[in-house]
Amino acid sequence: MTMQKRPPKPQARSARVSLRQYAKLFRQDILSAQPAKLYRAWMAEFKTPFFQSYMVNQPELVKTVLKERPMDFPKSSRISEGLRPLLGNSVFLTNGEQWKRQRRIIDPAFEGGRLKDTFPAMWAASVAAQSRLADQAGQVVEIEELASHAAADVIFRTLFSIPIEDDLASEVFHEFRAYQRSQPILNLAAFLPLPRWMPRFFRRDTKAAAQRIRGLIRQLTDQRMAAIKAGTAPDDLATKIMTTKDPDTGETFSSEEMVDQVAIFFLAGHETSASALGWGLYLLAMYPDWQDRLAQEARDANLTGDFSQISKLRLCRDVFRETLRLYPPVPMMVREASCPEHFRDRDVPKGAQIVLSPWHLHRHERIWSDPDAFKPERWQSDEAKTCGRDAYIPFSAGPRVCTGAGFAMVEGVLLLSLLVRDLRIETVEGKDPIPEAHLTVRSRDGIWLKITPRTA
Repeated sequence: MTMQKRPPKPQARSARVSLRQYAKLFRQDILSAQPAKLYRAWMAEFKTPFFQSYMVNQPELVKTVLKERPMDFPKSSRISEGLRPLLGNSVFLTNGEQWKRQRRIIDPAFEGGRLKDTFPAMWAASVAAQSRLADQAGQVVEIEELASHAAADVIFRTLFSIPIEDDLASEVFHEFRAYQRSQPILNLAAFLPLPRWMPRFFRRDTKAAAQRIRGLIRQLTDQRMAAIKAGTAPDDLATKIMTTKDPDTGETFSSEEMVDQVAIFFLAGHETSASALGWGLYLLAMYPDWQDRLAQEARDANLTGDFSQISKLRLCRDVFRETLRLYPPVPMMVREASCPEHFRDRDVPKGAQIVLSPWHLHRHERIWSDPDAFKPERWQSDEAKTCGRDAYIPFSAGPRVCTGAGFAMVEGVLLLSLLVRDLRIETVEGKDPIPEAHLTVRSRDGIWLKITPRTA
């Protein structure tokens, strides 16, 4: 019996390396810099001359850190080393009372009926993406570019009611595309407190690019604030967030705070969604039987832009879940122990870095059956109930779960279904992608797929 081909996975390092070698490997790719043993370890300690880091893979400990005692494990300040220039004091980087206030203002925009209200804009962006890809039928296409374009269009339409063709929207998009490969989401300083003289391991123009992006976002928010004051603002996500008052203080976001939040919406809603969509399309190209099933499901659902039809796309939802398991867009998260802990018979000192790795947790050999295989059917089995509870965290978990998780699941399922309904996608010989982590999990040389019209 021939074993089914496995989805691509970066080669883990097999030997111990010096701190200098590790820094070099880390800069090239976060994932392949890690040892192979992390796919089996419940907990691993990284010792440095400066402090200790612990990668936690045991589901019970992940639950403790993210769900049971999240305030005891705040976001590590080291995560902001490389992202602060772009994200400022956004909800992604803050802790404590500042973070709570931000969530009180942001969360209502993504609750219940608001997702249904944003669906027409999401539908329009998805139809536009399908049309752009159809125009390239018969060609070999770099699909990450299309995925980024589609995800950015969704964000612009749902957040600011403008399509990506808008001049300002287009400029923001292209700046983000240039930025995403220049700055890893997990800077080496998350593991090591680097002295001031040591390079920070991002390109010298990263800060300048961040400032350009923030300047463009400031133009968008200033225009929207003026429209709100004039009473002409559309009822979209930006208007909702900018007019929502903190129920505790009665205050709204300041202009600069809104720039911070929009920056993370673009990062979380564009960059991560593009990563998931690109890998989802590649997996469907790898496994044409599943692609055909999704195409038939989409045709049977007779998609017309009605939000209620999303519930009919059950197979696609399982495929998207499996995509997020194999290729979680944000591969690692870092928390900090605010007090001494005792994990797995080890003393964890105050200030230690607690690294949570969706990448390793989702592929853990002691948790998942056949962890490196693409098996969407696992999401209709008992495995989904057991492993999916605390060993599946593509959007984090607990109080700090991504506020746009529901949005992302609808977006991903809709785009995948529409794109394969009328088009067939195939892999290209000699163009197997190699996953690596920058801002998100992307392919080293892009994801190349052949696009043809679907005849059946």
